Amino acid sequence: MTREAAISKIDSYFENDGFFEDLSRRVAIRTESQDPDRKPELLTYLSDEILPFLKTLGFSGEIFSNPVERGGPFLIAERFEGENLPTVLSYGHGDVVPGYDAQWKEGLSPWSLIRKDDRWYGRGTADNKGQHTINLAALKCVLDTRGSLGFNIKILLETSEELGSPGLKEFAALHRERLKADVLIASDGPRLSPDRPTLFMGSRGVFNFKMSLNLRDGGHHSGNWGGLLANPGIILSHAIASMVSAKGEILVKGVRPPGPIPNSVRAAISDLLVDGGEGAPEIDLDWGEPGFTTGEKVFGWNTFEVLSFITGNPSNPVNAVPPRAEAVCHIRFVPPSNAATFLTAIRDHLDQRGFSMIELEAMRDVMQATRLDPDHPWVQWAVRSIENTSKSKVDILPNLGGSLPNEVFSETIGMPTIWVPHSYAACSQHAPNEHILPSVSRDALRVMTGLWWDLGSGNTPI
Repeated sequence: MTREAAISKIDSYFENDGFFEDLSRRVAIRTESQDPDRKPELLTYLSDEILPFLKTLGFSGEIFSNPVERGGPFLIAERFEGENLPTVLSYGHGDVVPGYDAQWKEGLSPWSLIRKDDRWYGRGTADNKGQHTINLAALKCVLDTRGSLGFNIKILLETSEELGSPGLKEFAALHRERLKADVLIASDGPRLSPDRPTLFMGSRGVFNFKMSLNLRDGGHHSGNWGGLLANPGIILSHAIASMVSAKGEILVKGVRPPGPIPNSVRAAISDLLVDGGEGAPEIDLDWGEPGFTTGEKVFGWNTFEVLSFITGNPSNPVNAVPPRAEAVCHIRFVPPSNAATFLTAIRDHLDQRGFSMIELEAMRDVMQATRLDPDHPWVQWAVRSIENTSKSKVDILPNLGGSLPNEVFSETIGMPTIWVPHSYAACSQHAPNEHILPSVSRDALRVMTGLWWDLGSGNTPI
């Protein structure tokens, strides 16, 4: 009944292929939430795979329909051990993006866990089946070693995260009392560096919008009309150029953060190096906000991206002035930026520069930005636990550079949020050949076993 015994047990679980076998079953279930025909598989993942496993650990559980029609089902499972014990909520998502089956390397399949070149390939290995499988396996290991957890735990698993988590906020509000806890401890996203644990306590928000310009019906021969008809592609490109510089600096005042990076946040991120590991793209050091470190650019500031730009017929260009141009853009933003003001700020900016003919349209649900101060007691407790296990420094991010539905936990339910990611940046998440590194997975199993053990040892912030 020692911490070391629990970690030794999780090592054996990994070495004897327990983790590989558990993850193999889960990868094989085609939970593509963006395909409406896969809704039965979403339910199967919860009812036939996750809930039976949790019941062997003494959990009670219930599956709920989504209050939003296009969303998949939810699972809430609970294990209660005592009134005066800390209560933790954990979260994960069982859905994945489309498999893109034909685009994977020869010998690989999105629906089979395959070992190759010191990588484990399969859809969901990194996002998010591998990550919640690690956390659940570590829970079982602590329970098997100690005979109890020493804390109360609630687990929320959704199946629509890859759709933008429709219904999650409404569901959390409806079941707020049932989901309330002292802290959220969950896993998603990548480590900052593959060989060192990372902790983040929130995420940048994301706001997607469309810019479009429709000048006339149909294209017109450029030999007859070129020089006489305004080209919407050229106009739209100049409008975008007025909003963001050639080096990626945001030029719209209302889209930039309303103030400087807070001192506590700057201290935590200023010297962080973004390292995606082998296969990651080379960083363009002169891109983004001038004078900022790489950590400050990704974790402390807003960014503006053009995701697509269409004018004419890209697949079969003809010599004609096109009638229409369209760009889909998005903004990643940190607190206290307010996404509700972005479109108005962009509208004013464009109108002042003669681009009032360009139409703007918000797209998808906004994921709000959230952040927990690095000095928070739960953060410091988690850092001590992880460093005790890994014997290495922990990279601390006040917020992830990407976006997660963290506001549901920090605002809707109301609790401090701790995320311990188990992937790495070059994992091909959302792309063909998604994979995890077994070295990171083994370390993550040890880290989570130590974290769950310490949570039940009586030395927590409550």
